[in-house]
Amino acid sequence: MRVYLSNKGYFKSDDKLATFKVARAISATMETAGFRNRTSITRERPIVAMCIGTDRSTGDSLGPLVGDMLLKWKMNGVHVYGTLENPVHARNLEETLLKALALHPQAFLVAIDASLGAIDHVGCISVGDGPIKPGAGLKKELPAVGDMHITGVVNTGGFMDFLVLQSTRLSVVMKMADIIARGLHMAFNEYSSINFQDTCNVL
Repeated sequence: MRVYLSNKGYFKSDDKLATFKVARAISATMETAGFRNRTSITRERPIVAMCIGTDRSTGDSLGPLVGDMLLKWKMNGVHVYGTLENPVHARNLEETLLKALALHPQAFLVAIDASLGAIDHVGCISVGDGPIKPGAGLKKELPAVGDMHITGVVNTGGFMDFLVLQSTRLSVVMKMADIIARGLHMAFNEYSSINFQDTCNVL
């Protein structure tokens, strides 16, 4: 769980076009990182979606919910870590991260996590370049994760964050999880089609 929303752009989950805007932001961030450059070997990199959180807290279940949704699509080259049944949380994050990078060397890692923020940002989704620092909101020292990150503001932060996460409305979390998962699916499919086209061109 991340504690705040940065000053970069964010997307409101009640926007009818939120899924498309999130997908476009994910694609743009991947492209900025050079991941979708057709002439680069980076197109051969696998994708790891690290969905951080726990099913024991409503507010912190955003990541595992996204992980469950992504697994149903079974996308080639996309490896999902963190589901409701097998969550990635503070106790196993470092171990899971090392395992994922060992199994998928040079993978492009997308970190998905819940966050707390200002009241007018609740229900908003943020997409950004670079890693996030999970557990910062609960004063936990965990490794930074991700070549890029996606966070959803599930509730307000600043006082008794643990209890705030416990009392977060599931409907808010579910709506954001659905938008994030569908946005990732759209962006990853676009990348997969580029890979397929490039392979055909080589043949």
